[in-house]
Amino acid sequence: MDNIAGQKSTLSWAVNISVIALVLLWLFPTVGLLVSSFRTTDQISGSGWWLALFPSEQNLTLRAADPDKNRVRVDGMWVVEGNLFAEGSVAKISAWGTTSRDVGAYVPGETADLGEGETMTVQANGDYVWSGTESQISGRGQRVLATAITPPEFTLANYERVLFSGTGTDSMAKAFFNTMTVTIPATIIPIAFAAFAAYALAWMDFPGRGILIAFIVALLVVPLQLALIPLLKLHLDIGIGKGYLGTWLAHTGFGLPLAIYLLRNYMVGLPRDIIENAKVDGATDFQIFTRIILPLSFPALASFSIFQFLWVWNDLLVAKVFLIDATGETTVMTQQIVELLGTRGGNWEILATAAFVSIAVPLVVFFSMQRYLVRGLLAGSVK
Repeated sequence: MDNIAGQKSTLSWAVNISVIALVLLWLFPTVGLLVSSFRTTDQISGSGWWLALFPSEQNLTLRAADPDKNRVRVDGMWVVEGNLFAEGSVAKISAWGTTSRDVGAYVPGETADLGEGETMTVQANGDYVWSGTESQISGRGQRVLATAITPPEFTLANYERVLFSGTGTDSMAKAFFNTMTVTIPATIIPIAFAAFAAYALAWMDFPGRGILIAFIVALLVVPLQLALIPLLKLHLDIGIGKGYLGTWLAHTGFGLPLAIYLLRNYMVGLPRDIIENAKVDGATDFQIFTRIILPLSFPALASFSIFQFLWVWNDLLVAKVFLIDATGETTVMTQQIVELLGTRGGNWEILATAAFVSIAVPLVVFFSMQRYLVRGLLAGSVK
């Protein structure tokens, strides 16, 4: 009696916990990427993104002002005074030093003996007094290695650099438009072909229809990598080479089996009476398809659109094989991020910003159309 239909399962709590865990596993990295994209390099290296709203301890390399322009004569000694931090900073120094061998040699307010009568005193707020002879107080400003407590800091400079810098190494703007150029046609074209094929396989009788359906299902398990080299060779032989057209056709070919399978399963579950009544009224197959089938199949169309859009947008392999050229004019976002990893491997703020820019559009597409996703995936599963 425990399995009576409609009775609430005793394991529903386990299902709920599992769903919550999966959501959190997906959500935490995304939120972390978003928070890191607004932080500075020092903030990222000093603490994790989950501590972004709290003060953090950082090791900073600071330098006194140019002595040749700022020194004054006091009691026979040359003195330079100022503040190590930028104007408006509220960071507090907890320890400081002048050599990397001992960065915490002194506490704020303590005077460091730099040798031959040269001294330096640093306060917690960054105020300093550097004194010595004329030969000592010259050249570059004295370097100070400080351990400081810094407040939370967020900036839009990362996005300005990534989106509007105009440099080939940092800018994602051109790669963004290149990705849109690839993704939009590569999503629309397979849907257009698959919709016609799905209607024919669902509602038109012709010899070999069952074998054709079985063949399409078999294509679902064909690995993508298996067809890359033969398909590239075919593109080169017919003259389309590496370019947008070849990339659109490649994504169309790889996406068609799933598109036809999903749409056919959905269309075959539509009420037969509607189609038969339309035929009795004299409607042609094309009129039935455009005026009845397509509007009723919108959930399935939207479901595949989400899959195809996300797949093409996040694709790297097909783009590297069919699109990338020597000049980099057609570089997509995934390839641009790979190049950033090589040229900006230590600039985590740039990498985090570029990565979040690349996932922003898929997130918008998914959340705006996700209500159709389950309806499309379950198409044809229940009669």
